Amino acid sequence: MNFNTERLIIRPFKSDDLHDVFNIYNNDDTCKYLLHDKWTYENLHEEFNKKLENSSLTKESMLSLAVANHIKVIGDLSVWYTDMKDTVEIGVCFSNEVAGKGYAIEAASGLVKNLFDKFGVHRIQANLDARNNASQKLCKRIGMRKEAHFIQDFWNKEEWTDSIIYGLLLSDLN
Repeated sequence: MNFNTERLIIRPFKSDDLHDVFNIYNNDDTCKYLLHDKWTYENLHEEFNKKLENSSLTKESMLSLAVANHIKVIGDLSVWYTDMKDTVEIGVCFSNEVAGKGYAIEAASGLVKNLFDKFGVHRIQANLDARNNASQKLCKRIGMRKEAHFIQDFWNKEEWTDSIIYGLLLSDLN
């Protein structure tokens, strides 16, 4: 999947994106609410190769997309099918350097539109750490609704955390 928005190019990752992506994920604040720790020089190639391999969305494979602003990669969009028919989950991660500029909203809105239009998905959802206020705001801004808040349901990074589920149907956008 490739698409452009007003200011962004969204495409599969390329090998020369390595350093831009490392700059996103080599940050404790960025990775605070993710399932993995920040990237290191030791695991850089292993982690980045996963992004390169995830170049198409199928029932068996996740899709990882680079978000570039004509200068460099500033973000990462991920999509994968859940066990429920025609339902996908999305993940969004952006460089702290571009926070507050609307890039995440622009990219995620374009992703949602493409998932409904080109993939015919029935439902898009996001499952996030309840402490991640930025992701909650993003979900709301792209039209998703908060559907659930689970208390201490997920063990991650040596602690129990709350999870929040956001959902979106095509009919919600009309």
